[in-house]
Amino acid sequence: MKSLISDLHTHFPADRVIADELRRLAWGTDASFYRLVPRVVVVVENEADLLHVLAVTRQHRIHLTFRAAGTSLSGQAVTDGVLVLIGEGFASFEVAADALSVRLGPGIVGSEVNRRLAHMGRKIGPDPASIATCKIGGIAANNASGMCCGTAQNSYRTLAGMRVILVDGCVLDTEEAASVAAFRQSHARLLDELECLAQQTLADTALAGRIRHKFKIKNTTGYSLNALVDYRDPLEILTHLMIGSEGTLGFISRITYRTVVEDPCKASALIFFPDIETACQAVVRLKPQPVSAVELLDRAALRSVENKPGLPPIIRALGDSVAALLVEVRSQDTHGLQAHIDAALAAMTGVETVEAPYFSTDPETCEMYWKVRKGTFPSVGAMRRAGTTVIIEDVAFPIASLAAATLDLQALLKQHGYHEAIIFGHALEGNLHFVFTQDFGDPAEVQRYAGFMDEVCKLVVEKYDGSLKAEHGTGRNMAPFVEMEWGKQATDLMRRIKMLFDPENRLNPGVILNDDPAAHLQHLKPMPPAEDIVDRCIECGFCEPLCPSHQLTLSPRQRIVSWRELSRRSAAGEPAGALGKDYPYFGLDTCAGCGLCSTACPVAINTGDLTRRLRGRAQSDLARSVGRWTGEHFGAVASTARLGLQLGHLASAVVGDKALGILSGGAWKTAMPRAGRAVRAHQVNGDPVVYFPACGGRIFGPNAAGEAQLGEVIQQVLVRAGYAPRLPQEFDRLCCGQMLASKGLAEEANASAARLEAALDAASEHGRYPIIMDASTCSVRMQEYLAGRLPLLDFHEFAHDALLPRLRLVRQTGPIALHINCSVHKSGSDAKLKKVVSACVEQVIAPAGVSCCGFSGDRGFVVPELNQHALRKIHDELPASCMRGVSSNRTCEIGLTAESGRTYRSVAYLLEECSRTPTMED
Repeated sequence: MKSLISDLHTHFPADRVIADELRRLAWGTDASFYRLVPRVVVVVENEADLLHVLAVTRQHRIHLTFRAAGTSLSGQAVTDGVLVLIGEGFASFEVAADALSVRLGPGIVGSEVNRRLAHMGRKIGPDPASIATCKIGGIAANNASGMCCGTAQNSYRTLAGMRVILVDGCVLDTEEAASVAAFRQSHARLLDELECLAQQTLADTALAGRIRHKFKIKNTTGYSLNALVDYRDPLEILTHLMIGSEGTLGFISRITYRTVVEDPCKASALIFFPDIETACQAVVRLKPQPVSAVELLDRAALRSVENKPGLPPIIRALGDSVAALLVEVRSQDTHGLQAHIDAALAAMTGVETVEAPYFSTDPETCEMYWKVRKGTFPSVGAMRRAGTTVIIEDVAFPIASLAAATLDLQALLKQHGYHEAIIFGHALEGNLHFVFTQDFGDPAEVQRYAGFMDEVCKLVVEKYDGSLKAEHGTGRNMAPFVEMEWGKQATDLMRRIKMLFDPENRLNPGVILNDDPAAHLQHLKPMPPAEDIVDRCIECGFCEPLCPSHQLTLSPRQRIVSWRELSRRSAAGEPAGALGKDYPYFGLDTCAGCGLCSTACPVAINTGDLTRRLRGRAQSDLARSVGRWTGEHFGAVASTARLGLQLGHLASAVVGDKALGILSGGAWKTAMPRAGRAVRAHQVNGDPVVYFPACGGRIFGPNAAGEAQLGEVIQQVLVRAGYAPRLPQEFDRLCCGQMLASKGLAEEANASAARLEAALDAASEHGRYPIIMDASTCSVRMQEYLAGRLPLLDFHEFAHDALLPRLRLVRQTGPIALHINCSVHKSGSDAKLKKVVSACVEQVIAPAGVSCCGFSGDRGFVVPELNQHALRKIHDELPASCMRGVSSNRTCEIGLTAESGRTYRSVAYLLEECSRTPTMED
């Protein structure tokens, strides 16, 4: 092991070779119900990195697995060998001038590709439900599809070119003539063998017919044998075999897709039928029509979401046998859309429905319908018993058999005691997902699962000749059943393919092909109870793209995985070991606690709550006493902090910002703000509004000497709009408690919030007048604490609702950068902030690669590497002409200014500038 790591270090810097127990455990989990802890984790950023890993693992005779986002559901992204993480260096994007094709690296997220293509009216074909998280490497390697792409627009069908690295280190680029010529010479035997396999397959009419038949419906069980009957050129066969090969044949270092049209006009209908059979009759009729998606939901799936706000009341009154179809049609224009709606409705004429079908073009209504569909899976996860996991299986049937197969599947689930199970799926393709909960901690429960899966496989294969894996990939989960579905002849063909590409079986062994009939019952992931606030986590990884510490230390998923193991050890009386020693830094210190993870989590878990709880447990009685004193004497604390800033600037004048930053361990920032000054109340006539200047703006003053204080600027804008600001009595001694809450001092924090509530209540005359605050984090905290008792708004919300209608604004040209901080995202007020900024500036740039800035109150001072990591992409997304930015949280603005080299200030400054009259001085 030591020699393996040593050989890796000859090429890789220390931070890209991960060997500590904590992070190896954390990376040993994907979205499936398997766990394998890798011996070492290596982050590759380019092909040279990968070639070194291949050479070292060959030398040490150890197997390896490639991993993109880890959203795989069948266990294909975990290993007990070397785990190779695809780094951000592989997140390349290059679109053709006509936008008809796009060249992508395996490290770019699918939704980011579509975001960049959107203005051209194009997108990639595959549309998996995890597209906001999964990466192109996984999409291609699993031949992922989704709700709309079917079998016509998946990776296999839209592949235009590929750059692939084989296990021997050879690089083939099918779009480069010299590379193709060299490969034809160096790997002539491989190409001859592939050509021979294709010829033999085509000559066997029964086998060729079997392959064509199997791929008429969605199928990701085994290798893409359709490549042998669809193509004659061995290079085309090779690249199409790579699609869906789950990293077992080679590494896709780049792929070119033919893009597809993204229709701007859409309409959706949620249609209820008396039973499954009737719904499936409608599916058969809709199949030839111009419909983009038809999603089937059984009664259990509907029941799981029937109490969600905004859904039609009829859902709660439906009978036990009712099923629903969610139908979507799309077009380039409204005339075409109406034609598609008419065609869909005409096709269903004569099919019995619970109520007359109706298509809506209202975006909010359509979004609500799709929330029904997307909310089914998480609803089961949210209701499950602690210690159990959620399993989502994925099969496909011929559409003609869909009704009978669904009923059989429902009966099997009930027979085996999975009464909580739901069924939904992409009905146009005969693709069903069934979701149920499972306890893998009990041997009897494991046997129940084994018996159930055996019968499912017999049902799908023997009765209906369907696909055991339609779109989730074979993985470890279905590898033992490949021969059952395909038969010995076709499976032997797959074995020959694997041997051709990977004769030593070093690439993801045990995935796709596995001769152990019980392999799917091994390496099952434990899900021990840990904390009630995170026990619902299904470890899907949807949270990771938004997390500022992901790939620096731990992601939200990995924090929960690690804490589950520490909790298990504690309950079993086992020592915490190295995990317990390392978790405080990796799990707690570098967690921003921003809660953005909850906005992507299917079951709305805020891992920041776990962090705050654990921080609180670690606090001593002395620390709690200090926290209590801080809240009660906050005026003195603020004064001391301002004095510290003044002394810091004196030191900086002598040694410079850079040197002081080094001496302070990163706590002193470039362009550190001046110390704040006392906020002076403006005595004017107007409509009363209560304004509480948050402590961040009171302690940290303007960026440069001579600039106005935030509190002064906000009052100027309020007065200009005809308002008379009221400051709460002794406001400089008050704080909302956010600083204490972030450290887990919940009781002390709430005491501070209570004191602030009393002051706001008095100033607003018991809620008679609106209340505003000028720091989004503090505003959201108080909104949650007040729970509607007082009318409190963040400044940008009040600006949108009350100031824009009153102010005469002169728009600036820009560009200006906009940082939408995590609190604004979580509160759902980001649209208002965007509208305020857009009312002031013509060109607004909100970097897509930046979510939370990672400053998180004092985290940016204590662990500056978190702030640096979170903003690592900001330089690439802001043009040189963009020299300033706005946000709505003072500490965020400090971190953004330091890391971007651009001055960030509150949006209030921008609003003040743009609302000046010509007679006003700058």
